[in-house]
Amino acid sequence: MYAGMLPDPARETVVLPLVSTASDESDLSPIVRRPRPRVVPLGTAVILRAVLAVLTVAVLGALAIPAMARADGLRLRGDVTARGDVLTLADLIEGAPSTLAARPLFRSPALGATGTIQTRRIVEAATALGVTGLETGGRLQIAVQRAARRLGPPEIEAALKHGLETDYGLDPRTVAVRFDGDGPTLLAPVDLEGQAAALDLSYDPRSRRVAGLVSLGERQASLRVSGVVIEMREVAVLARALNRGEAVRDGDIALERRPRDAVATDAQASASAILGEVAQHALSAGTVLRVSDTAPPELVARGENVTIVYETPSISLQMRGIANESGRMGAVVNVVNVTSKKVLQATVIGPGRVSVSPGPTAQQGAPAQVQATASLR
Repeated sequence: MYAGMLPDPARETVVLPLVSTASDESDLSPIVRRPRPRVVPLGTAVILRAVLAVLTVAVLGALAIPAMARADGLRLRGDVTARGDVLTLADLIEGAPSTLAARPLFRSPALGATGTIQTRRIVEAATALGVTGLETGGRLQIAVQRAARRLGPPEIEAALKHGLETDYGLDPRTVAVRFDGDGPTLLAPVDLEGQAAALDLSYDPRSRRVAGLVSLGERQASLRVSGVVIEMREVAVLARALNRGEAVRDGDIALERRPRDAVATDAQASASAILGEVAQHALSAGTVLRVSDTAPPELVARGENVTIVYETPSISLQMRGIANESGRMGAVVNVVNVTSKKVLQATVIGPGRVSVSPGPTAQQGAPAQVQATASLR
């Protein structure tokens, strides 16, 4: 039987022969059985024929080694990996005769499992086929591992999401599946190709429970799984730590899919919209950025000398001023005209630059020079 793991030295695990009904492992026998000889009364003619046969065999044995007797170069292989359901003579013995190489001897372990075979059992099975003189290298047993194709949670989740899209119209880009228990693994024969598909799929939109049979091939390998469908959303995640006032640069933001219920409703969803903005407080790497975490930089500082720009279709004037408050691009701040000491409301248009709009006089069609003087005085 197979233990499904490496053998315990205190308790040997033996690979079952292909044909055996005995329950005691000491009675297990290989697939090859010798027919029971028929008992024939001996007569003079029979004895003479027997003597001639013995002499013939002796002569032939002196000339050549019989093909089904002792053979040179027969060696027991080391630990082997089985790719099929049975182990053949060639799988276990190096240099096995070509006429017997494909003869099945033992069953392979279950997919992905490991078992052992006692060396004496291999020798007995080979001897039953007429193959003797096997060099064992002193090994008492060999380990046999069954090769398998493993489909992990990502492949199984992809099969379920494809089924949810086809049968229930869910967008696979906005959902994920949280499996019940440990992550499922589907074991299949290594030669079984293709992608897994979800069969017998069921989904409850209220509880968001999903269940189905994930199958590979024509149900040659299948696994029943269940879980919960989680709604996902794409959010901006900080790739490095930022100090307060430090600008966000290209490469500082990564977009990741997170469960919608686990992120704030005002989480940033765009990387390009954040570039150039500055951190409003210290931020650690891995932070899911919220709208309030960053803001455009201040282009005008309180008490800073600024350039006041006045423009109309027919005139453009500039003069010096002092900002009474800080402001970002597009913000309206109070500035003082240095010449007239008049406080004006201006819009930040760039670093150290503000713009004032034409006053009511300009809107009434006054001459351009008069408009500018009235507005900035």
